[in-house]
Amino acid sequence: MPDRAEMEAFWQRWLDTNKACEAKRDWSDLAEFFAVDATYGWNCGPDDEFMAVGRDQIRELALGLEMQGLEGWTYPYQATLIDDRAGMIVGFWKQVSDAKRTDGTSYVVAGLGASWFGYAGGAWAWQRDFFDHLNAGALFFEMMSAGVLSDGMRSRIEMASSGQLLPGHFRRADIPAPLWPNEAGYF
Repeated sequence: MPDRAEMEAFWQRWLDTNKACEAKRDWSDLAEFFAVDATYGWNCGPDDEFMAVGRDQIRELALGLEMQGLEGWTYPYQATLIDDRAGMIVGFWKQVSDAKRTDGTSYVVAGLGASWFGYAGGAWAWQRDFFDHLNAGALFFEMMSAGVLSDGMRSRIEMASSGQLLPGHFRRADIPAPLWPNEAGYF
């Protein structure tokens, strides 16, 4: 059973590093929080799963390619649940753009966003994200119509619309690691 104080301290370092990464518009430093063989994934729709396997893929794909076009966005955590018996943490966050509407309000993805983590004594063994893809897409199209969507995000939307799976994306039957942990909390 993980030590609660250790998990809380690790979580605070994660939050602090997230803020620093947002400020530099580069999330790659977060890769150091993951075990060498960690997995990081999320569901993207009926038959599209994203999964990065290993710290290098997490850095390159999840924190690199998948974050392109989101430079300037912040992900302020709103609440945290820590289960020290299972070694799991869930952090709920908002997805906020630095672009502003004409009335001065921020563009914010509606709905809930969260990350679910498996803690392995000083590193994440796995991370799974969930957020509302329909609301994110609607907001991106609103921003595109207003002329404030980044070129990087427009390019990503065009690539995703091509029908080809982007790096790290798999059909459900081909995903290299399951989205759900086993009874012991690991994949």
